[in-house]
Amino acid sequence: MSAIGLIATLRTQPGKEEELETVFAELASAVRANEPGNSFYRLFRTEETGVYKVLECYDDAAAVDAHSNSDHFRTLAVRLGACLAGKLEVERLSAA
Repeated sequence: MSAIGLIATLRTQPGKEEELETVFAELASAVRANEPGNSFYRLFRTEETGVYKVLECYDDAAAVDAHSNSDHFRTLAVRLGACLAGKLEVERLSAA
């Protein structure tokens, strides 16, 4: 089993920071409750206003797929997307 890490960068529209944080809190709660293959899922603010990083860790590729295809992710991703200024960037990492 090879763990997979993801770092997603999200840039919000001006004034949408609080809404993004609220929606993400709902998503993080759903991930913790419904995704046994996820061991870490947390939102961090950067020093740049409106820019966030999501740090994620999954047991394997199947757990990443389960996350991406989950009902809670699909539903809440639409609400998160409404807060964003452009497409999110995702960096994929493999455990050493």
